[in-house]
Amino acid sequence: MPSPPHPRRDYAGRTAVICGIGGQDGAYLAAHLLDLGYTVVGTSRDAHGRFEGLTALGIRDRVSVVSMSLVDFRSSFQALKKAQPDEIYNLAGQTSVGLSFDQPVETFESIVVGTINLLEAIRMLGRPVRLYNAGSSEMFGNAGDEAASETTVLKPRSPYGIAKATSFWQIAQYREAYGIAAATGILFNHESPLRPERFVTQKIVAAACRIARGEQESLTLGDLSVRRDWGWAPEYVVAMHQMLQLDELEDFVIATGRTTSLEEFVAAAFATVGLDWRRHVTRDPRLVRPSEIACGRADTRRATARLGWTATYTMPDVVRMMVEARIAREAAGPARRAA
Repeated sequence: MPSPPHPRRDYAGRTAVICGIGGQDGAYLAAHLLDLGYTVVGTSRDAHGRFEGLTALGIRDRVSVVSMSLVDFRSSFQALKKAQPDEIYNLAGQTSVGLSFDQPVETFESIVVGTINLLEAIRMLGRPVRLYNAGSSEMFGNAGDEAASETTVLKPRSPYGIAKATSFWQIAQYREAYGIAAATGILFNHESPLRPERFVTQKIVAAACRIARGEQESLTLGDLSVRRDWGWAPEYVVAMHQMLQLDELEDFVIATGRTTSLEEFVAAAFATVGLDWRRHVTRDPRLVRPSEIACGRADTRRATARLGWTATYTMPDVVRMMVEARIAREAAGPARRAA
């Protein structure tokens, strides 16, 4: 990965608050910031949760987790006032595009109200705090053959995408109106072994491994023609941090710049375990989302030029690493039980 254009700083003594530390990105970001010397405070509605991602990365005992409800301003303000952070990473909120069609109100509130509560809390704290906001490629909707950049018109097609677009404009408004150092990372799909199976990528990987072991016969999916830009989550959290180190904050598209179909993802997963996917995968139109985005393409030139960030891993690498991690974890399970 190219070195960032700005000099490396000494981060010892700096405190970062990660909202939504229980998710995939929260865990990898915490590990990255700890390696840089940060004190990391995570927030969750349940501070006594299991935080399996932090445990899997071996850092649970190095992170303080406090109870905070992002949709409750008083809760957010008190938690931030106590933590006195230098940086805040807003990764919280409902994260499933599919679920957002069933829970549009909860999705909108958790993302939009949560973002504005953070912005208002920073405004009232009256001290320099930098805020990273998690955007999404879902904000672009169907951009056709156009590779979406930071200036592409937003045309979201899901409740999730609409909520993320709203929070994007909230960030821009507070940055311009109040001078708050805030920026949105517009991340395209990024995966890892920490993805839960409710995400289709992990569903595919898990099924391929089970079928290879004879524990499952088939996998049912929806539209395999959809095309996405899939990257490696541990790399993407590095870009999040780099965004907040610029003197003047701005929004960035973060992606690999390479788009492939879901069918290709499925084929790669099954090939990794020595199977022909066509013998095991069936399709069910009932699994197709309303107003599905046909294709996601990303223009990553600005992130490369301004951040010095370029993705190292693309979809085939991501699939291979997810499958290998799954196989290793499942092999370790019986060994631990036998011990």
